Amino acid sequence: MDTSKLFSNLKLDSMANIPMYLQIANCLTAKITDGQIPSNTKLPPERQLAEHFGVSRTTAISAYRLLEERGLISTRMGSGTYVNQAEPSHSAGLSVPWEQLFIPQHYSPLASLLRSLIAAPAAGEVISMAAGLPDPALYPVELFERALHKNNRLDPADLGHIPTEGYLPFKQALSHWLQQGGIDATPETLLTVSGSQQGLYLAVKTLIEPRDYVIVESPTYLGAIQILESAGARILCLPQSGSYDLGLLEDYLIRYRPKLFYTIPTFQNPSGRVASLRERQELIALAGRHRLPIIEDDPYSPIYFEQQPPPSLKALDNYGGVIYLGTFSKILFPGLRLGWIAAPQAVIHRLALEKQYIDLHSNNMSQLILQKCLEEDYLPQHLKRIRAEYKKRRDAMARALNQYCRGQLTFEPASGGFYLWCKIQAALSPSELLHQATAAGISFVPGEAFYTNGSASQEIRLSFSAHDPRRLQQGIAILGKLLTAAPVHPARPLPAAGRPII
Repeated sequence: MDTSKLFSNLKLDSMANIPMYLQIANCLTAKITDGQIPSNTKLPPERQLAEHFGVSRTTAISAYRLLEERGLISTRMGSGTYVNQAEPSHSAGLSVPWEQLFIPQHYSPLASLLRSLIAAPAAGEVISMAAGLPDPALYPVELFERALHKNNRLDPADLGHIPTEGYLPFKQALSHWLQQGGIDATPETLLTVSGSQQGLYLAVKTLIEPRDYVIVESPTYLGAIQILESAGARILCLPQSGSYDLGLLEDYLIRYRPKLFYTIPTFQNPSGRVASLRERQELIALAGRHRLPIIEDDPYSPIYFEQQPPPSLKALDNYGGVIYLGTFSKILFPGLRLGWIAAPQAVIHRLALEKQYIDLHSNNMSQLILQKCLEEDYLPQHLKRIRAEYKKRRDAMARALNQYCRGQLTFEPASGGFYLWCKIQAALSPSELLHQATAAGISFVPGEAFYTNGSASQEIRLSFSAHDPRRLQQGIAILGKLLTAAPVHPARPLPAAGRPII
């Protein structure tokens, strides 16, 4: 079927408040739902769709991703994009117009793309270097079996509802564990959450109103950008230049009075950067003078390869302004859905009020098992094991990059965490490279996903955590072939990141 004829009468309104990708998606939705474009019809490639409507390829990709979210189309590896089979009607009447009933939502063009990459299994044909997830082969199953055996006499009361703040024996064990890292934590200053992502969501929901200013590093964690943007925050970017730009930060504090600063000082996602002890001390001193709250996100600090990183900002906090987010997802396994917030008691009380509206409390069994793991001191040996293994994988990826991508890609070796942050020298955008890479059986995350202003980036984030060294070498070899096919030119400079993004 020649779908181009169906598009001939579709026009976009460049003056409308509706984004171009949404206009395209809505037009195609109407034609698919009314049967003008039948099931199993092959749609034109993104580039051809972009040329027809006179928009960028990124806009065309965003339109297709939104149609995928609506369940109307799907991509078949190596074949193309097709209209899904229409669902049978369950009643003679008209269906509920769900799209019209949804409240307005902030939409990031890369959000659905990244979600699909993260959902893709690490095993199988695709070599995924996209999601920062631990390898299932390294899950400490035997450790949990031991903990369950130690906990074989469960109190039935522990399996009912527990306080929203968390299971008290678990928080007591967690506070002792955190104290070993220099954090002055007590059960009263801890809130158990369903992963640190929930902790970040609760903190933002509690502290941020629409149009409040917030400072973030640039680049920074995609999940934080999405949460802040969905809250209506006005984001001020603190560009990474090897250290915190405290002069610019103080300028922001004086001019904009921001509500908080979100930072990942240890093995930053995506850059892998580690703030020095002096930087951390100077940041705490500056924040204390201005009474600036800091959200410190710390999922990776236990995964160091050479030397232990400096103390956390929370350990250095002398003014009570640091909200500390931690998780067991990276060091154990994501399915635990167990993290924590360490903060002043008044903050914990307010966050608990918000949490109770979401899930009453986090999973009981995860807390019971982790309590025993912490009390029996099971984690140090496991951490020693995964540090050695992830170091091997980092080294394997670095060697492969030097072998297959020399001259096309530059990077700094990470001293911990899961990622290498790489800059492309070829005349090829990361999004275009990702399109080619997906067809070739590998995946990664394009750098533009980690910037708040959505501007172009010549960077990509490669995760080495999910595959063994042999698979990583295979994946980088494929990446090297794709890069070699593109002409080399000086990397395009990134847009100025010092200006506030409003």
